[in-house]
Amino acid sequence: MKNVLVTGGCGFIGSNFVKYLISLKCYFPIILDKLTYAGSKENINQISEESFELVKGDVCDEQLLLSLFKKYKFEGVFHFAAETHVDRSIDGPREFINTNILGTFNLLQASIAHSKTNDNNFKFIHISTDEVYGDLGKEGYFDEESPYKPNSPYSASKAASDHLVRSWGKTFNLPVIITNCSNNYGANQFPEKLIPLMIMNCLDWKKLPIYGNGENIRDWLFVEDHCIALETIFSEGEVGETYNIGGSNEIRNIDIVKTICDIMDELKPSKNGSYRDLISFVNDRPGHDKRYAVDSTKLKNTLKWKPRESFQSGIKKTIKWYLNNEDWWRKIQKNNYNQQRLGLKNK
Repeated sequence: MKNVLVTGGCGFIGSNFVKYLISLKCYFPIILDKLTYAGSKENINQISEESFELVKGDVCDEQLLLSLFKKYKFEGVFHFAAETHVDRSIDGPREFINTNILGTFNLLQASIAHSKTNDNNFKFIHISTDEVYGDLGKEGYFDEESPYKPNSPYSASKAASDHLVRSWGKTFNLPVIITNCSNNYGANQFPEKLIPLMIMNCLDWKKLPIYGNGENIRDWLFVEDHCIALETIFSEGEVGETYNIGGSNEIRNIDIVKTICDIMDELKPSKNGSYRDLISFVNDRPGHDKRYAVDSTKLKNTLKWKPRESFQSGIKKTIKWYLNNEDWWRKIQKNNYNQQRLGLKNK
């Protein structure tokens, strides 16, 4: 069994990834998670406790990181831990700087100390976002050579962390690989994000707020496809490389919401009428990028990965998960989030 560190392993993508690693029966994940608002033990409750180790802690805690590397002698790091919501980065960018930049720095430093004394084919996999590339025009795609042009505090902090990881690889010979993914969706996503928010608002018969005119375009990637890609990159990817991971599902936000409404009408019809009646338009987010789309050709050609889920199949699975796990998101509503709009403090 390979001991691997999964930072942020109780968050949305991280918890799905931990479940996938355990299913392969050749990894023992050690999860490091601060257990903030978006990271919850409940996301991994269904996993046998003998299959992983959970450490509550912060990637900004340098001494904790060093002790974990010494104890577990990791063969790999999957660095998910990050503040991720653009609207929250507008309200309070400091946490994004601390976690996404300083936390990554501390993790790189601990990895260097470890890799110098352990010859076990160690790899550092840095999970990042396509938002570092900025706004894309009406045509074309971001590839691994696209210049960085972040436009929000969130994407700027992730861009900075990418640069740190790349430079630690070049300067200190740390075996790093950077991945940049498109928008993820699936089970256990905190409901501040578009898709779970729309599903929950439908079920509560609340307005479905769409920023601007709803014409913003994103490439949607089912979270389980992302998890498969990351393990493939760890096992077979080339050190020092960057891989874009996209779902090849470019869709306007308004069409995402209409699709959710139509599936909800089918699976859980409301006596109040069609869920499309709840669609409303609100003032756009400051600095809202118009379009993202990534070219995953490199990953597909070199490592033979491709997404298994179409958007239609993946979104239906996702909606069914939220319908079948109402207790999970109702608890979030009760404790710390009631579908309020964020990103307005500095307007």
